[in-house]
Amino acid sequence: MRDSVKSPRVPYGGAVTSPDSRDPIAEAHRQWSARWPGHADQMAAVTSVMRAQQLLLSRIEGVLKPLGLTFAAYEALRLLAFTRSGALPMGKMGVRLMVHPASVTNVIGRLERRGLVERGPSPDDRRVVLAAITPAGRELAEQATEALHEADFGLPGLNAEQAVQITEALRAVRVSAGDL
Repeated sequence: MRDSVKSPRVPYGGAVTSPDSRDPIAEAHRQWSARWPGHADQMAAVTSVMRAQQLLLSRIEGVLKPLGLTFAAYEALRLLAFTRSGALPMGKMGVRLMVHPASVTNVIGRLERRGLVERGPSPDDRRVVLAAITPAGRELAEQATEALHEADFGLPGLNAEQAVQITEALRAVRVSAGDL
């Protein structure tokens, strides 16, 4: 048996138990601290957010895949299902989903081919293209929402208070980036 070696402490990520189990972000923070200490915390924060985004997207996509949906497609269906009429102008969808218009066109096209959404001109302004959810799309949106609820939106183990804290912390990032 190997002698136990006392683990070094790092300012970010807690104790490092061995080279095999190091938190890569903690190690990056340690390296950054040695070279650029004034920027180590920000580097670790952005890297943590990016990694968390990867993990959560993977979990969400795993829940939605059996239903034949991506998260982008789910968001589009859910947005349409939330509206009173079940329809929105494509441009407004891009704004509300915070994505480029080409992304909306792509997602709506895929949903339309599956019979989940229909596109057509607005009765008020024929230059405006509306996307409208079909009954099949509404049913799938409900199934997907239930599946995401059962999976705690990819955050099992986090309670409501922790989820609120994350949302508030990330809102500060969004504000500082000019998103709001």
